[in-house]
Amino acid sequence: MSEIKKLLAILTTAIMVLALAGCGADRDSAAESSAWDEHRTGSMELRYADQFHVDYYDDGISVITVEDGLNYLLTETPDDLPDWLPEDEVSGMTVIAAPAHSVYNAASSAMDLIDAAGALDSVIMTSTQAKDWGIEKIRKLVEDGSIQYVGKYSAPDYEALLEGDVGLAIESTMIYHSPQIKEAIEELGIPVLVERSSYEADPLGRLEWIKLYGLLFGKEDEAQAFFDEAEAKVSGVDTDAVKETPSVAFFSVNSNGSVVVRKPGDYVTKMIETAGGAYALDGITDEEDNALSTMNMQMEAFYDKAVDADILIYNSTIEGGLGSIDDLTALSDKFNDFAAVKNGNVWCTEASTFQRTTGAADMIVELNKIFAGAASDNGDYEYFHKLK
Repeated sequence: MSEIKKLLAILTTAIMVLALAGCGADRDSAAESSAWDEHRTGSMELRYADQFHVDYYDDGISVITVEDGLNYLLTETPDDLPDWLPEDEVSGMTVIAAPAHSVYNAASSAMDLIDAAGALDSVIMTSTQAKDWGIEKIRKLVEDGSIQYVGKYSAPDYEALLEGDVGLAIESTMIYHSPQIKEAIEELGIPVLVERSSYEADPLGRLEWIKLYGLLFGKEDEAQAFFDEAEAKVSGVDTDAVKETPSVAFFSVNSNGSVVVRKPGDYVTKMIETAGGAYALDGITDEEDNALSTMNMQMEAFYDKAVDADILIYNSTIEGGLGSIDDLTALSDKFNDFAAVKNGNVWCTEASTFQRTTGAADMIVELNKIFAGAASDNGDYEYFHKLK
């Protein structure tokens, strides 16, 4: 890369950082503005999610505040905003026409939530190829062109976005690795919403993002009903059926031989705890101290922490699944020493598990059955199967 290109990259990143900081300041000032206070009618009830917040105002205005500092103003009349809105503060927000239509969804984890809210027919484009969808329903829609694949999130087909008259682009935080893409989409006149459901520490918090999509697509009742049903499932989990709390290691092995694990306190480890288990890697720390929910460990360090774990669960999402315990021990002969391998208590997630964001409650129910020793060995579970 030439020095000029390096300088441009640095400047682009700096501009994005300043823009994010500025948006956060706009929201803070909006919260203190008398105009906002006078016209505020309430807030969305959120029981678990802490990565977004929604305030309701007169004239059908909703303001979505996301934890990264970005703010979104949702309205049925984007070209005719009410006079009481503070113009200088609104200028720092992304204005979205409600209900959202002709959506380009580049956040794969959002697709299942949108579907569960009954709004999948409003999504017309994706950045995930058909072969990479573990959800059969979505894969078929991409295969037959009902949802058009328009290139990777970092290199979308801008002409297709324009021709499709896209009304909203939904991105994951991966877009911050290519901030110029977000800027280019916005320059086309397409609002961009960056979602952070994967940053929720509580599995029901991640699922509660369905309420945000319900709001965006005018499907609030459907979203609320789905969430209430899922919450009831989790409330009904019988942890008393787990007589002895098992220690559980959740991991995969990458091509370099390092073990990829979840950081303590993320939503997967919370699912294990909610189901009646204990995370075997509790207490580990990440020297890189980044915002990712996963970290790499050397096999020796993983061995020390997990060799006595009662249950091993292999994450098929990153490096692909395993067909047998022999497939696991082929990755490293050290696995032969693991208690769970000796006892035949090794499980693997299904490939679609983490694209199926709405499955959090059912995953917890299945984990509870595994921990209680009640799970079938016949592969009749949706999210996990036992290795033999």
